[in-house]
Amino acid sequence: MKTGQSELVLASGSPRRLALLEQVGLVPDHLRPADIDETPNKSELPRALATRLARAKAETVYGTIKRDGKIQSAYILAADTVVSVGRRILGKAELLDEAASSLALLSGRSHRVYTAVVLATPEGKFRTRVVETRVRFKRLGRDELDAYLASGEWRGKAGGYAIQGIAGGFVMKLIGSYTNVVGLPLYETLRLLEGEKFPITFNWLKG
Repeated sequence: MKTGQSELVLASGSPRRLALLEQVGLVPDHLRPADIDETPNKSELPRALATRLARAKAETVYGTIKRDGKIQSAYILAADTVVSVGRRILGKAELLDEAASSLALLSGRSHRVYTAVVLATPEGKFRTRVVETRVRFKRLGRDELDAYLASGEWRGKAGGYAIQGIAGGFVMKLIGSYTNVVGLPLYETLRLLEGEKFPITFNWLKG
């Protein structure tokens, strides 16, 4: 807890988002993953899906902490990342067949990664940023694809891959934010917090 300082709640259980925040000296005081239905609506576009889910996560956790007197004045940070090829949304791969299908589609072509970041302030304001990154994969050979699937790194990842791992070697070209593809665009996240007067440099001064 930061005595005399604003507290930060991360509405996510993602170790990648937590690691990214810690990288820039932002250590959340609380982790409150939001349990919501992430099923896309019929004909929902990727950007709209990311925005809707991030907002739903922020609202869910905001409602929860407002009933908790100890942290009801905290800032809440929520995010959702969506990978798409055109209008087709590639969900989080939980099964081997899902990962294989996603990677076969991504092989040798470009795709887009959208992350929506929502910041809920203690006063109940909700600020949103949506970041888009374009990524192009090399063509994956059969042996390469099979080996990646065997690694298990794809499990639970949007689009069936983690750019910060083995799959970083698949990327021929990236236009936009790298941290967006990992799961949280740091520049835009820090600007959101800064804009709402959150002390983003507090932990820097303790080094």
